[in-house]
Amino acid sequence: MTDAIDPVASLLAVLDLRDAGARTTEDIFTGVSQAMPTGRVYGGQVLAQTIVAASRTLPPERPVHSMHGYFLRPGDPSDGITFSVDRIHDGRSFSTRRTQAFQSGVPIFSMIASFQDEDPGLEHFEPMPDGTAQPEDTAPVDVETLHPISRRMLSASPVDVRHVSSPVYASVEGPHVPRQAVWMKLRRPITDDPAVHRAALAYLSDLTIQETILRAHGVAWNAPGLRVASLDHAMWWHRPGRVDDWLLYVQESPNARGGRGLSTGRVYTRDGVLLASVAQEVMVRVPRD
Repeated sequence: MTDAIDPVASLLAVLDLRDAGARTTEDIFTGVSQAMPTGRVYGGQVLAQTIVAASRTLPPERPVHSMHGYFLRPGDPSDGITFSVDRIHDGRSFSTRRTQAFQSGVPIFSMIASFQDEDPGLEHFEPMPDGTAQPEDTAPVDVETLHPISRRMLSASPVDVRHVSSPVYASVEGPHVPRQAVWMKLRRPITDDPAVHRAALAYLSDLTIQETILRAHGVAWNAPGLRVASLDHAMWWHRPGRVDDWLLYVQESPNARGGRGLSTGRVYTRDGVLLASVAQEVMVRVPRD
């Protein structure tokens, strides 16, 4: 995603927003983008940055537990991004923030997020699927075999991504089913700050979730004329975890119709603890011929 020697350092720099001060009703932060060969800002980057911006207005003991956002316009990676945070509500246990990301004076992403103090309570979670291959048993993709744009994105990505089944960058091998599992982690250790790991998990959550829709119909990323764009994104953080350890992202698509597809996902630690749940609707347009 960048030509930097250390792409993880580039990601951390993108998440290190500058505090531009508070206005009458909003807190303002500014940030930069990773260079992208597609010419558009990566959606997961904006997700992570809006989480960072909103989190900066709260004490660390009240972390984010859910967000719901809409991608409004494609972002320009050569231009800076301004984030405005509206402190909608602060209660005894919960806080709500509305954050918008702007470029050239118009919003490109809008999000509402909720934050909560850690409280004891009932606990359960859906277990990790049995029999999933370990990350050491799944080969990294051979980037030299990919389309030049995919090759540039993956070779400089801060994330190591390994599909339990074959990837769908150049072709769709095996059954055409609306589900897949992917191992992922940052390529090197980072800070112990839980807030950074939560924001980085949002970054990871947008990487492959669209692929369940493509896999179901045997459509690879390099299909001529394929157009895919994220429309909205929802995420729930259930437990703290580290993005520099292997995480299993279990994904499925319950529906596709009318040029849109819905995908859901669950993120587990390597030892089977559920960290987060994700849902995203995307625009998918495939030429009829």
